[in-house]
Amino acid sequence: MPRVRARVGQRIPVVVQSRRRRRPGVRLLWVGAETVVTCGVVLLLLVVHQFWWTNQQARAEARQQVHALEREWGISPSVPAPLPVPVAETTSVPPAPVPSGEPASGVDRPLPTRTAPRPTAPAPSAAFAVLRIPRIGLTAPVARGVSRRSVLDKGYVGHYPGTAAPGRTGNFALAGHRNTHGEPFRYLDRLAEGDEISVRTRDATYTYRVDRILSRTAPRDVGVIRPVPRSLVKPSYGYDAPGAYLTLTTCTPEFSSAYRLVVWAKLVPGR
Repeated sequence: MPRVRARVGQRIPVVVQSRRRRRPGVRLLWVGAETVVTCGVVLLLLVVHQFWWTNQQARAEARQQVHALEREWGISPSVPAPLPVPVAETTSVPPAPVPSGEPASGVDRPLPTRTAPRPTAPAPSAAFAVLRIPRIGLTAPVARGVSRRSVLDKGYVGHYPGTAAPGRTGNFALAGHRNTHGEPFRYLDRLAEGDEISVRTRDATYTYRVDRILSRTAPRDVGVIRPVPRSLVKPSYGYDAPGAYLTLTTCTPEFSSAYRLVVWAKLVPGR
């Protein structure tokens, strides 16, 4: 084959293929697609954090608190009934609500209270009792106050300030998240008349029996946590005479803060 020789000083042409530029419309679609994918990943991580990770953290802390109380009281630590497994209420009081559960369509918040005296001891977030509801497999610590950050988001059940102490005449009123952060009241709607609820304190264990259920009321229906509980929205629900009542409140329906679910129970004498 003949050899091709370049003469001295002769330039050899170099062919450079230029990259074709994307049209503005194609580039815009590409950027848009990347943005959508990124947002989707971020939202997925937020959902996992809110509806899974917060439950794991809160449940672990609640179990530790129950064991700590039992050790403090000098009783043999019992094996707590498992907390409800998901099949996902709350600024401090006031303002009004929104167990439970966050950020998705709604956050559980407790009912507002008219008066909120601050106990001097123990601290507002200190647990002082253990709530057990065998029907829904719940074992949870009860703490003073209904602050979201220091009580409810820890997986605790909150004791409404100004309401009665457990076992005493009046209304021992509690709030809890229904979704996320341990969601202790996730299955509160499964309770039925006659189901038993126990409240263990340092000095005694009090047994209550579910008596009435208000499946839906307004977030600001403060009548349900009064000493003699009666709904201000649905006056046919409630009581007329003093007694030793237990009130459980949470948001309903699930993943929403539109209404409140209320369960009333009465103290069983001699138990």
